[in-house]
Amino acid sequence: MFGRRSSRKKNRRKQPRMRRIDTVAPISQPRLRIPKAAKKRRRRNRRQRVRIPTAGIRQALFSARWISLTLLAFTVYAIILTGQFEDFYLTQIPVDGVVSIPAAEVVEASQLAGVHIFATDPNEAAENIMTLPGITAASVKVAWPNQVDIVVKEDTPIAVWLDGRNQYWVTKDGDLIPARTATTGLLTIEAELTETEQLQQELAAEAEATAAKEQSTENEAEDAAATTTPTPFLPREALVGALQLRQLRPNIDRLYFRPGNGLSFQDGRGWRVYFGTGNDMEQKLAVYETIVEELLAQGITPVYISVANQERPYYKAQ
Repeated sequence: MFGRRSSRKKNRRKQPRMRRIDTVAPISQPRLRIPKAAKKRRRRNRRQRVRIPTAGIRQALFSARWISLTLLAFTVYAIILTGQFEDFYLTQIPVDGVVSIPAAEVVEASQLAGVHIFATDPNEAAENIMTLPGITAASVKVAWPNQVDIVVKEDTPIAVWLDGRNQYWVTKDGDLIPARTATTGLLTIEAELTETEQLQQELAAEAEATAAKEQSTENEAEDAAATTTPTPFLPREALVGALQLRQLRPNIDRLYFRPGNGLSFQDGRGWRVYFGTGNDMEQKLAVYETIVEELLAQGITPVYISVANQERPYYKAQ
């Protein structure tokens, strides 16, 4: 027994000494599979963490309130921009159709000079132009950005009416408008005033001048002038008779009118002829020529001859 143990020990001593090495042997593990639902849930959770709230931003930007505010801001900016540029103001206004009325007077009446294009009213401007005496038609057209065209039509005068110091044009409708330029070739009808009428006209003119100085505004001055200045008036019958006389006797260039006697003419042979009014001047001229022949044959020189009533003519001899 002892021998065996000793032999074993000897054998053990002869064996090499072994060193312990810590190693881990690879162990195959089962493959884990994540369910598809879990994957989708993870993706959704990751997206929700970093996703920008575009829906809220889109809703805020494209809401009706923000769109209205944007349009309002753009409109205000456009108005301010157009209001600051001089290209949108009416500075050059051409006027077509004027003959005797100055174009500057038409532009002033239209009240368009220096006005912004957005503040213009063509219809109102045309109505203002129509208030000018002698204008029968007016049209105003406005175009972007600062173009305006004014076209007017003047009433052609057919005679000239002299009332004291005032001179008027007589239209075909019998209206009187202030004469603006000197005219040649037109029949002149001069109002003959008595001393009393002439004094009244002078007093009215003085009252007009005094009232114009006292008034503080132009409108009040115009009202005062309208109340103190007598309105010139030419009866329709007198105008018809004057035009008929001019047609029958083209050499007549001046007639005189007095309300009590009507129309009269200064004959070149030295006397005055009274024709009255109306459209029967052809018969009155025939009666007048007959009377003149009889008087001249008798050697009578009249002071005046009246055929205002052709059935009862009369004359006054020197």
